[in-house]
Amino acid sequence: MKDNLLLDAFSALSLGVIVVDSHYRVTLWNNWLALHTGIEASEATGEDFFVLFPELRHHRVGVAIHQAIFHNLPALLSQSLHRSPFPLFVEPTQPVERISQAVTIVPLGSEERYCLIQIVDVSTAVHRESLLRDQAHELLAQSLSDGLTGVGNRRYFDLCIEKEWRASKRNKKPLSMLLIDVDFFKRYNDCYGHHQGDECLQTVASEMRNALQRPNDLLFRYGGEEFCALLPETCADEALRIAETLRGRVQSLALPHVNAPARVVSVSIGVATHCQHAHAAHIELIQAADRALYEAKHAGRNRVNASTGGCSDTTAPQWMPHHALR
Repeated sequence: MKDNLLLDAFSALSLGVIVVDSHYRVTLWNNWLALHTGIEASEATGEDFFVLFPELRHHRVGVAIHQAIFHNLPALLSQSLHRSPFPLFVEPTQPVERISQAVTIVPLGSEERYCLIQIVDVSTAVHRESLLRDQAHELLAQSLSDGLTGVGNRRYFDLCIEKEWRASKRNKKPLSMLLIDVDFFKRYNDCYGHHQGDECLQTVASEMRNALQRPNDLLFRYGGEEFCALLPETCADEALRIAETLRGRVQSLALPHVNAPARVVSVSIGVATHCQHAHAAHIELIQAADRALYEAKHAGRNRVNASTGGCSDTTAPQWMPHHALR
């Protein structure tokens, strides 16, 4: 009576229960297993476990069963490493995707050795974790992108320049930076209004982002009408070429700007390239690009100017912040 009650209890459990003996023969196979494998208990009982699941003989599951029976060692399989070891499906006749599983293997018996295998369906928990992870990634992406233009924001720039600066010094590869300013943008806002000013920044940012072809080149909104591009492993000549491409692409948009000499929206760009030396800091690269941008604006705007001293030029003359020219 008690044995029948125990079997009924095992059959009613909403998890898989398998018991194998020291010869790896199945002695217990509950209804949950039958439901998700399509193999009834009458077919499984007495069968060699590794005939039913040949792929598990040399798997972590097979090793754990051997250790449980012959060394009395329990095991809990890592869900991250062994998410779906058993071929279990919601509908075995339509084996599309395996159920995500948590597997526990426990030794049983003293004189006569057995092994209890418990399989729990953790698909819901795995799906929930995946949703939470996706939401976390989305929130992170939102926190690092500019809400108006969709390019990286200043916070993301600060993170990236630290990372790329270290990589540049470690790999002894050049790092270039473009500091980009939309010319006469205050006049544009005064003439066309802030709503159209926002649309202008969106269009300019999109065009420049599309012009940066290499996956490691990154564009950021540095502040207001100012943008910045980081160009890893890019020498000064190549950075100058890319900057001229960006300037030309923005001008070719032909966005009307009646209060600008060119009568269209344009940008001025300062270019600087990191030169390796022992005590350099990334602020020197930013200052060099800022100085080059000031000189481009002072020379008449809608042009590209490269820093003559680079980030290692400590003897360069003092310069006025370029925003004084707006």
